[in-house]
Amino acid sequence: MSRMGDVLAGFHAAWEFESDSVLIRYERGIRTPKLFQSLGERRIPLRALSGVTLTPGKRGTVVLRAEPRPGADPLMEAAAGQLKEGCDPYRLVLPAERETLAEYYADELRAQLTPGDEPVERFLVPAPEVPLSFKAYDGKASFDGKTVFFRWFWTGASSAKWKAGDQSFAVSQLSGVEWRSPEVFEGHLRLLRSDVASPAQADQDPAAVVFGLGYGPVHESLPFAAAVLAAVRERGAVAAVPAAAPRRDPADIAERIRHLGELHQAGLVTDEEFSMKKAELLAEL
Repeated sequence: MSRMGDVLAGFHAAWEFESDSVLIRYERGIRTPKLFQSLGERRIPLRALSGVTLTPGKRGTVVLRAEPRPGADPLMEAAAGQLKEGCDPYRLVLPAERETLAEYYADELRAQLTPGDEPVERFLVPAPEVPLSFKAYDGKASFDGKTVFFRWFWTGASSAKWKAGDQSFAVSQLSGVEWRSPEVFEGHLRLLRSDVASPAQADQDPAAVVFGLGYGPVHESLPFAAAVLAAVRERGAVAAVPAAAPRRDPADIAERIRHLGELHQAGLVTDEEFSMKKAELLAEL
């Protein structure tokens, strides 16, 4: 391996190469993605990586990317492929003139890795530190390492959630988490329980908080989901992220259209977005 302590600095981050890991330090500058700023730094054990690539980037850059093994990083497991390229914590973007240097480090790193995509049995990358909290559209979520708390907001919570009351879930009750990015319509964080069937709609599920414009941003809700997932996995539970929700019933769709109409009237959704999403919802009837 290259000399211990060698540092390769790029845009928004710097990689420091150690004998058994790569320490990634993220910048806190105004142009740095907020997810990187919230992560601060991450130590990635070499056994958590399966490979490294170097490819041309945009506008005179090259991109060095480490490839985490499936199941090695709770953050990437919770993200389930939904992160935008610019927010991928395993990418290091460098000026094109540093390509030769980047290739040197890529070769050195490859020599230390065991190639293959075999999933690992437990997380190898440390989870974000608790306590953590964030504001969703319909409530505040907090996690102290042992229990997840949802406190509902009267301005956003559905009547079903109000009737259920504020919620607390011990890690021992959970089998996993389901995170749907707030950067797509109807993002949410749902706590999964093996013995309880979840309602199709997250806004009807007391074990879920829903995201909205400005609520549940990626840099707050994703580390939160990763920390919960890691705590669940540490207890030996099987954490699964279902791919798709069941089809909705007409009452659920009517409620979503009503909520969409409120966002539209408040100026938070454009005419085009309102028409398009309303058509999508009606198509599900």
